[in-house]
Amino acid sequence: MTSRALRGCVIFNPAAGRGRAKRRLEAVVTTWQAETELWPTERRGHGRELAQAAAVRGFDFVGAAGGDGTVHEVANGMLAVADSTALLRIVPIGSANDLAASLRQQFGAAVADERGVAIDVGRVVSDRGRAEYFVCGLGLGLNGDVTLESQRVRWLQGLPLYAWATLRAVLRMSNAPVWAIQFGEETAIAAPTRMLSVLLACREGNFTLAPEALHDDGLFDILHVGAMSRFEMLHWLPRVAWNGPPQNHPLVLSRRCQRVRVTSDSPLTAHTDGEMFCIPADGVRELTVELLPTRLRVQVVNP
Repeated sequence: MTSRALRGCVIFNPAAGRGRAKRRLEAVVTTWQAETELWPTERRGHGRELAQAAAVRGFDFVGAAGGDGTVHEVANGMLAVADSTALLRIVPIGSANDLAASLRQQFGAAVADERGVAIDVGRVVSDRGRAEYFVCGLGLGLNGDVTLESQRVRWLQGLPLYAWATLRAVLRMSNAPVWAIQFGEETAIAAPTRMLSVLLACREGNFTLAPEALHDDGLFDILHVGAMSRFEMLHWLPRVAWNGPPQNHPLVLSRRCQRVRVTSDSPLTAHTDGEMFCIPADGVRELTVELLPTRLRVQVVNP
């Protein structure tokens, strides 16, 4: 008896690589032992719609060819189909590939296996009723401001892009707001906050913020930064990019938990996997973040 041939699709931005993405993918998928369709996106958010349709059709795998933004859209589309068992196949060809790098760091060659690996997923819900999944991390405060700045820059990629965006965001900082933050089931604490990262991956925006993070341990890695000055932030962040956060800084807290709630008197700025979740104009003042253990199977393949 012969086994059933695998079926799947690869979702990609046809404008990526100055229009060379499709030709590049056509060469890649010929090496796969599977029936594979190439599905180009037409607009922002289209990848989510295509991925949901692929999961509903019962595809064995759904590919995401691009960076963390593409992976975020495709993962959200797949996770919207509760009974889907499809594999998320990541083809990292974007300007930021934090998730792919973090998965390879933890799992090594196993993440390229055709069965993939099972990873934790985060889910955030706002007080305005919006909900979103994330597979890399959620960033609040300065992290969200950096993401907004990065989306305004078209002439840089990778770490230089996020370094430039971080510089601009830090120079525009005002007083650190006081947030009520609840970790797990503990009593909420009131804390002046520059930034809060809720991480599944070890990297966020090319910065190593959680060097010990694991994708399958059932815990978020949390990084909280208090009311640092502009000078302190500019001195501290370049070191973090390469070495991770310090272990003994009085304004830096690292911890692990499965649930986080943040409440603010002023509107919040947050991103999920480098995509904006809320900006001040949205008026979001409360976010609840929960972890879904080993909710998604993923694979990373060489482009």
